[in-house]
Amino acid sequence: MYGILTPIHSFLRWAVLLLLLAVIFKSLHGLISKRSFSKSDDKMSLFMMISAHTQLLVGIILYFVSPFVQFGNTTDKEVRFFTMEHSTMMIVAIVFMTLARILSKKGKTDVAKFRRLFIFSLIALLIIFMAIPWPFSPISRPWF
Repeated sequence: MYGILTPIHSFLRWAVLLLLLAVIFKSLHGLISKRSFSKSDDKMSLFMMISAHTQLLVGIILYFVSPFVQFGNTTDKEVRFFTMEHSTMMIVAIVFMTLARILSKKGKTDVAKFRRLFIFSLIALLIIFMAIPWPFSPISRPWF
């Protein structure tokens, strides 16, 4: 199962990142141009949230079948990273993406909707950048 889920999890990360970046740029543009919050803005944030939650479900299953997740005393940096750091930070990032969607819908004005969507999505992106095992980091994974 690990061999099937890892490529799916790897592919989905790009969907989440692209949608998150699209939401950030679209909400920033909406803030700057002071345009109205449209259905396409709402749908973009919905797709971002759906992709993030799908990635979370795959990640949770992967968490329990991955050889890189081990409980107990370990000094291996890679095991610690995937057991604690990666999973915790990604859950926090998904919480921020969910908050971005929910709080933007509750905004009274278009500016408030764009501002909330932009701020919470940007925080989620920063957390994700810290939690991704980049190819140039000590815990590296290939791009694809």
